[in-house]
Amino acid sequence: MSKVSEYVKSSADELKNKVSWPTWEELQGSTGLVMVASLIFAAVIMVVDFVGSEILSLIYSLTQ
Repeated sequence: MSKVSEYVKSSADELKNKVSWPTWEELQGSTGLVMVASLIFAAVIMVVDFVGSEILSLIYSLTQ
C-alpha cells in the first residue's frame, strides 16, 4: 500500500511542479487552431460525401 501512496504523491508533485502548463493566450490560440482545423476537416468530409453520393446516384441510374 505504501507504493501506491508514494505513486500518488509523486504524481501530484509532478503535476504541480514539473509540468509546464500553457498560458491563457496559448490556450486560446490552440483552441482557435483546433476549431479551424475541425471546420476544414468537416468541409472536406462533406465534399467527399456529396461527390460519392452523386457518383453512386449516377451508377444506380445507369444500371436501371
